[in-house]
Amino acid sequence: LAMDKARKVFEQLPMRDVVSWNTMISGYVQNGLSDEALKCFTQMQNEGVCEDVVTYICILKACGIVGSIEIGENIVARVRKQGLLLKDTMLGTAVVDMYSKCSALKKAREVFDELPTRDVVSWSALITGYTQHGHGWEALKCFQQMQDDRVCPDVATYICILKVCGSLGSLEIGEEVHALVKKQGL
Repeated sequence: LAMDKARKVFEQLPMRDVVSWNTMISGYVQNGLSDEALKCFTQMQNEGVCEDVVTYICILKACGIVGSIEIGENIVARVRKQGLLLKDTMLGTAVVDMYSKCSALKKAREVFDELPTRDVVSWSALITGYTQHGHGWEALKCFQQMQDDRVCPDVATYICILKVCGSLGSLEIGEEVHALVKKQGL
């Protein structure tokens, strides 16, 4: 209902720029309407409005949610062509997340390895991908690499890793992770 109202206001705007398009696309994604976000993106392109980093991040999220690797790879190609992948960690993380959600874990890891900086969000995106697709040992290896790189895990990372420990039946590693959680006061 709120998105219907937003769409009506949007359609009445005398001029729609990249910010107004991004607002609509983001609204659709945040409200669980990723298919509508993709349609909105297509309409934006048809009207000749150039996308920006925010557009790419939102559309990559929508692609991951609906599993549209084709559109996602098209976006990744644009991002690479513009040299943005190496300049924007949030955008790089969005690419990793999209590939992870679309079960393209090898591509997710390749992009992750290209990122000039890796923060807790980018590590968590990769770890979550491995976890959700049944690659628990890979998730644990990433968790160890994350710590070796001195990136401090957050609550989401710990939840994911504890799920892995449970699914693998690894009480010893689970206890070590629990000790880290306690040490951080989480």
